[in-house]
Amino acid sequence: MRRFVRAEAGGNEPRVGRFEGDAVAMLDHDDPLAALAGEGEVTGHWDLAALTLLAPIQAPEIWCAGVTYERSRDARLEEAQTEARDVYALVYDADRPELFLKDAQMRRTVGPGGAIRVRSDSSWMVPEPELGVVLGKGGEPVAVTIGNDVSSRDIEGANPLYIPQAKVFAGACAIGPALAVPDDWEAPFPIRLRITDADGAELFAGETSTARMKRSPHELAAWVMRDNPVPPGSVLLTGTGLVPPDEYTLEPGHVVEITIDGIGVLVNTVAA
Repeated sequence: MRRFVRAEAGGNEPRVGRFEGDAVAMLDHDDPLAALAGEGEVTGHWDLAALTLLAPIQAPEIWCAGVTYERSRDARLEEAQTEARDVYALVYDADRPELFLKDAQMRRTVGPGGAIRVRSDSSWMVPEPELGVVLGKGGEPVAVTIGNDVSSRDIEGANPLYIPQAKVFAGACAIGPALAVPDDWEAPFPIRLRITDADGAELFAGETSTARMKRSPHELAAWVMRDNPVPPGSVLLTGTGLVPPDEYTLEPGHVVEITIDGIGVLVNTVAA
């Protein structure tokens, strides 16, 4: 699996790097889509620990798919406080998926090591670890990354029409640490989530797999592009199958680690 990062090396401007064994070959440009196509000259090799990692792509748009796992459907049904709760079961079984715009121009999204945030008007916040699909020209998936669709369960549960407020706010998304090009797009990805407090004590740990998704990443990508001019380099988060227990909520100082084999570990600290 080919893997790429964006990073600052030695105080220089951001550049794309390509993994070559244990080293990162830094290229002469900052265009991840061009790097995926094999463009760019190597300017030097760096140890990963010596680099300051950035969001792996400056996504012009970030889209999310909802209720793509049975566990996500069940969690939405449990949190719903109105008779409209049936919408979650209906969309899980429908041909048309739930899709929504999470961010544009990276205004609400951070990279590895950045601070994700909690809403001041929410008392029940959770991370949502997801496989992210990078869309190329024409909307075809060209790479994958890790995404965190930070969400307010109490705001969404109060009324499904509050989903934009539950999902879209400062620090509501994280992507990284790398872009990876799967050797086999049909192969499932295991996804692991671990949350610790500021002292390192484990608060939650769980694991799922994209094998449990009801819809494939390519199917979701085709839906998000339908009659919709999504620009190249945009990222589609494909839904979550990991939901912390109801008594858990994100709090400032917590640390969220999401691991997907072949991509890496996305680590973010929670801020107010």
